[in-house]
Amino acid sequence: MGCLRASRVFSMGFSITYRTMSAAAPKLVAVAESRRFMIDCFKAVKVPQAHAEAQADLLVAADHRGHFSHGMNRLEMYINDLAINSTDGAAVPKILKETPATAWVDGLNGLGAVVGNYCMDLAIKKAKTVGVGWVCAKGSNHYGMAGWYAIRAMDQGLVGMSMTNTSPLMAPTRAKEAALGTNPLSLGANATNGDKFLLDMATTAVAVGKIEIQRRKGAPLPDGWAQDPSGEVTNDAELGFSTGCLMPLGGSELTSGYKGYGLGAMVDILSGVMSGANYSTQVRKWTHAGADSAADLGQVFIAVDPNCFAPNFEERMADFNSRLRGATPTDPSKPVLLAGDKEKKGMADVDAAGGIQYLENQLKTCANLAEILKIKPLSFV
Repeated sequence: MGCLRASRVFSMGFSITYRTMSAAAPKLVAVAESRRFMIDCFKAVKVPQAHAEAQADLLVAADHRGHFSHGMNRLEMYINDLAINSTDGAAVPKILKETPATAWVDGLNGLGAVVGNYCMDLAIKKAKTVGVGWVCAKGSNHYGMAGWYAIRAMDQGLVGMSMTNTSPLMAPTRAKEAALGTNPLSLGANATNGDKFLLDMATTAVAVGKIEIQRRKGAPLPDGWAQDPSGEVTNDAELGFSTGCLMPLGGSELTSGYKGYGLGAMVDILSGVMSGANYSTQVRKWTHAGADSAADLGQVFIAVDPNCFAPNFEERMADFNSRLRGATPTDPSKPVLLAGDKEKKGMADVDAAGGIQYLENQLKTCANLAEILKIKPLSFV
């Protein structure tokens, strides 16, 4: 793959250059070291310690689980936004309106993890009081993997849900231009003995970060991921990324892509429209160079106490999970998985190896960041 270069000049007087790396032996980064590096990056662009930790915790959790598209891969985009003040790293969300079960929050253009944690914690508090908490936020930014917030509710013995709109990247069925985001949604529920169901999915065929990862690898796109400028399916990662038209979950109209389109619209209604945030094509574009305007994303955080309903929820969930996993596989070497099983294995693999294996191109980007931000570079296991 050829050498790809781009740069962004920040208001504070420095720039970042991105370029591909030549082949090198794999290197492992300890989870704690990945977290340290990201915290240092955020602090270098004037983000308060607590906010830097909140954002870094979310990003490293994504990498630990194998969701590389939503981990360190996003770091330079956040840093660029913070450096040119299109995101306020010190902002603290505020409640605009609330009832015992609901709240409307203004994220005040703060970091997505800061806004998201605040809102889910508020939803959790309400659920513990009245059985359910539903919080809508406007004025937010990219909040990472949606499942992070479901996990936050699960840690408190609750069922958690979260949704967010994003920059327009999905082409509605029969369209050749984007009018909705990847608009992910998540649902997490506990079962007995530490088992769980944890769904975290985009309503596009894939998250845009997976297109970026294919670009970093120099690999083609599978059929049904992205469109070219004429609206046809493309396997070219560079063309798919530059066109910015992901296909809905399901792909083409022939394979029921209109269902993914409908789900994406549902997420935008509940997050963008209901919260008073930007929605659909109102949301600005977002690239690795950052954005010159506020995102004003809309997000939803829901916590539910399952004890308000039928008894023995976690026992029934354990039975539910076992019935799905127990279905006869088409290939005996590939057992049926439940939402969250792959991520659980990913975490176990990282722990066994002693660290996270990032793509070489990603490590080069981090080395550039360390040099420009004048922080300690990543160290390896």
